[in-house]
Amino acid sequence: MTVDTQTAPATTPNVPLQRQRIAPSVIAGKIGRKVLSAIFVVWAAATITFFIQTLLPGDRATLLLNQQTGQVQERTPEELAPINEAFGFDQPVLVQYWDFLTGLLRGDLGTSYVLYQPVTTVIGDQLVPTVVLTITAMAIAWVLASVSLVLTARRTPWVSKLFSGVEAAAAALPQYWLGIILLVVFALTFGLFPVVGGSGIHGLVLPALTLGIPLAGYLAQVMRTEFDRTMDQPFVLTARSRGLTDGNVRIRHVLRHSLLPGLSLTGWAVGAQFSAAVIAENVFSRPGLGRVLVTAVNGRDLPVVCGIVMLVALIYVIINLVTDTAYILVDPRLKEAV
Repeated sequence: MTVDTQTAPATTPNVPLQRQRIAPSVIAGKIGRKVLSAIFVVWAAATITFFIQTLLPGDRATLLLNQQTGQVQERTPEELAPINEAFGFDQPVLVQYWDFLTGLLRGDLGTSYVLYQPVTTVIGDQLVPTVVLTITAMAIAWVLASVSLVLTARRTPWVSKLFSGVEAAAAALPQYWLGIILLVVFALTFGLFPVVGGSGIHGLVLPALTLGIPLAGYLAQVMRTEFDRTMDQPFVLTARSRGLTDGNVRIRHVLRHSLLPGLSLTGWAVGAQFSAAVIAENVFSRPGLGRVLVTAVNGRDLPVVCGIVMLVALIYVIINLVTDTAYILVDPRLKEAV
């Protein structure tokens, strides 16, 4: 049987697939929406905090005057007039809210009702201890989660199940309860660490463990599934065939791939640790934004409360904004999904 070459369809030459490019306008639009969303979150956090503090029962001027004099008693309108005028308490709530927002746009967080200092100064003086505690807790969490995976994942079934349960239990630990247990055992019973306060590394260990242990359990849970899946990949078998020991394979190859799910949660983890530092600082009587926030809430110091809440919200949205933007720029597959 012969084939008519004149009528036979011509073969289509292999044409290399062009890499899909994202138009700059698409990237700019998505980043712009992320920025607007971040601004909305910060505004919403400040607004909710403002109205909650403003609408609480009790007169703020009376509370401030009682704090100044150290005497709790009823006050006359003449006594309260200077405070009401100084802080604008005599204005309608919506007028106070407008003044609050316009101040934020100017970068003015207001003046502390109790300390009579700019809120930026109050926060700035206590920001460093909280940042140090947060970073230390994050480092501890990553070390504990990584060690747990390398030593226990894909071992004998009972070992894997046991430590998987330990990780789930650690992730569920209430941080306030954990802090008290660590304080009683290692500070009061054994005297290894200071009971309250403390400077240097000794005063940092127990608060950092209080924040780091639950986060380590959560990270290990997230990464364990990926670690188990990676152990079955062909490149792991290739690495073993080259004579690498089991420990080298786990650390140099498998662990690196299993870290990706945990790294994707970095934005949430940093914000969560920064918020949870409030608990640790109060349990261990450490300096930081946590103690300032509790004092400000008890004293109805609205500008300080709003400033700290906005700072925490800002940290959340900035880190998540950076993470999401990096995904858009690096992975073209996310251009429709993000």
